[in-house]
Amino acid sequence: MGGKISIRKLELADMPAAALVHRTSFNERLPTLAGLHTPEEDAGFWSGAVFKDCDVWGAEEGGRLVGVIAFLRDWIDQLYVLPDAQRRGIGSQLLEVAKSTYPKLSLWTFQRNAAARRFYEKHGFVVVDESDGAGNEEKEPDLLYRWEARLHRL
Repeated sequence: MGGKISIRKLELADMPAAALVHRTSFNERLPTLAGLHTPEEDAGFWSGAVFKDCDVWGAEEGGRLVGVIAFLRDWIDQLYVLPDAQRRGIGSQLLEVAKSTYPKLSLWTFQRNAAARRFYEKHGFVVVDESDGAGNEEKEPDLLYRWEARLHRL
C-alpha cells in the first residue's frame, strides 16, 4: 500500500468491484450488520440502482479499486474506502469530486459509526436531523448531514 492513487469515473463493468469495496468497508465498521446481503445482491444493487441513479467514481491504487463514491444532485448516496486504504486522503479526494460538482450535499450515516462522523465533520458537514433507524433497512439510528459550499469557501 502507498502507491499512486488515481480517481476516475467508473463504468458498469466496475460495479462488482465497487460492491466489494462497499461490503468490505461496511463489515469492518459495523460487524454486527455483516452478512446483511450476499455478494450477488450487493453487485446487483450497485449495477442496477446505484449505477443507474448516480455518478459513480472510484479511487484506484495499483490497478485495484480501493474507494468509491456515488452521488447525484445534492446527495451522496454511497462513500466507502477499503479499511487498509483509510486515513490516506482517498475518501477526501472522492468527496472533493462530489463537492466540486454540486454546491450543497446531504447524506445519512449511522450514529454509531464514529469514524464516518469525524470524517464528514472534518469536511464541513453538519448534523441537521437524526432518526431512530425505523426508516432504514438496518434499523440503525442515523444522522442526516448537510454541507453547503457557500458556507465553507472564502
